[in-house]
Amino acid sequence: MKKLLLLITLSMLFSCSSEKVQVDLLVSNAKIYTVNEAFTMAEAFVVSEGKIKEIGSLDSLNEKYKPIKTYDAGGNALFPGIIDAHAHLYNLGVTKQQVDLVGTTSEEEILQKLSEFNQRKNPEFLQGRGWDQNDWEVKEFPTKASLDSLFPNTPVALTRIDGHALWVNSQALEMAGITSETKMEGGEVVLNETGEPSGILVDTPMRLVRDVMPKPDRDFNISALKDAEEECLRLGLTTVNDAGLSKEIIQLIDELQIDGDLKIRVYAMVSNYPENLDYFLENGIIKTDRLNVRSVKVYADGALGSRGAALKEPYSDKEGHFGAMITPQSELKALAQRIKSAGYQMNTHAIGDSANIAVLRAYSEALKNETDARWKVEHAQVVSISDFDYFSLNIIPSVQPTHATSDMYWAEDRVGSERIKGAYAYKTLLENAGLVALGTDFPVERVNPMYTFYAAVARKDLQNYPEGGFRMEDALSREEALKGMTIWAAYSNFEEAEKGSIEVGKMADFVVLDKDIMTCDENEIPNTKVLATFINGEKVYEGNSE
Repeated sequence: MKKLLLLITLSMLFSCSSEKVQVDLLVSNAKIYTVNEAFTMAEAFVVSEGKIKEIGSLDSLNEKYKPIKTYDAGGNALFPGIIDAHAHLYNLGVTKQQVDLVGTTSEEEILQKLSEFNQRKNPEFLQGRGWDQNDWEVKEFPTKASLDSLFPNTPVALTRIDGHALWVNSQALEMAGITSETKMEGGEVVLNETGEPSGILVDTPMRLVRDVMPKPDRDFNISALKDAEEECLRLGLTTVNDAGLSKEIIQLIDELQIDGDLKIRVYAMVSNYPENLDYFLENGIIKTDRLNVRSVKVYADGALGSRGAALKEPYSDKEGHFGAMITPQSELKALAQRIKSAGYQMNTHAIGDSANIAVLRAYSEALKNETDARWKVEHAQVVSISDFDYFSLNIIPSVQPTHATSDMYWAEDRVGSERIKGAYAYKTLLENAGLVALGTDFPVERVNPMYTFYAAVARKDLQNYPEGGFRMEDALSREEALKGMTIWAAYSNFEEAEKGSIEVGKMADFVVLDKDIMTCDENEIPNTKVLATFINGEKVYEGNSE
């Protein structure tokens, strides 16, 4: 009898075990912020074929599923994979192949870095990026003189931190054919006191120098993309919106993703050049699990730091200077109609209040009969108070909180005490649009999304300045900031049904942090580290908990 009972018990256990459903991954012991509509919390979930299959208690999931792999989150906070709604993945990789000038505080320091790099690499064309004269003791544009003294025969081109000014030497100017007579709409060849090119090019004339730079080959481009991806995954990014790519780079990204050599997801904005538009707008939307091509990146104006942003009234610190439109309003309107007809999204860089209203009017006219276009104003940096009501779920602000904390030292000098009220106004934009998509604009700013979150909620720099925060009336709550980096960013990409929250049926993209950024001391947010990054349920980065 005892043997019979034992056999029946073993049979039942075997039967129960065999009925369990096999899944790829079980994630447990986590404080899960689902970022679903109710913003509920969870403790465990299972993943099958790259998607979240079920969310629940560990006990209930263990009863139903047999995982191939498990991940114990150690009681740490887990969030949906972070989406950077505006960045430059490829350009980040390119900068890693050049002289890194980010964080330099003087012209002398830059010259030292250039000399050291030149001795190591001896390039035929010396390139770098990241200088910002606003961080120097003398906050004036540099000139070609110092570059000429060190590199009389080697062309040098150094991109400003915002990407809207180029510091070059005489050799580069000569190769590009730039003289005091060179005039280009939408930019400026800055002249010195003798009427000759000073060595600073703002916006459109920069193309002339870039046209004579050595063209990157396939190996260079692959290294750039993979180097950039490595940094992004280390910092918890699972999707990057690349704000302006060529046909060739988009096709290379697709190829690398298909081959499994690039894991990160990319929302690719097509650069506004004829050859790119002719190809993509004619061929329609391209969508895979990791690549989404359905938008065009347009530049309305330049940057505030280099006084290239287009303002309605003159700059407060430069009499008679209004900045410049890179794409005039008539052209914006024509582009908007063409892009809408192709079923694409239009995403336009707009910094100054004049550029913003030009973009908003072009959008409003093109979208008169549209209700779900989700066109984006990238940056929406200085907006007239009377123009905020143009924003809606149809016209979405895509903003970068660290721009506020990088520019706050001098922004009011540029625009004055009245216009600053509509600058970096993220809460006001949210109240009008119903959401904001948050990004970094790297490599203009640092890649780390924890800095984005901190700047959004604390409105301080990494030295906790200023006390009390910069214009705190436009700070976001922690919940709003998290949504802006996840579900709202996904919505702005037409991807809210597949990512942006931890929900059944969505892609298993998530990140585990060593601090709970929703509850920890505000000053601890920038120091938060990524313990693990997952894409499709695959661990693509594992950090150190120490």
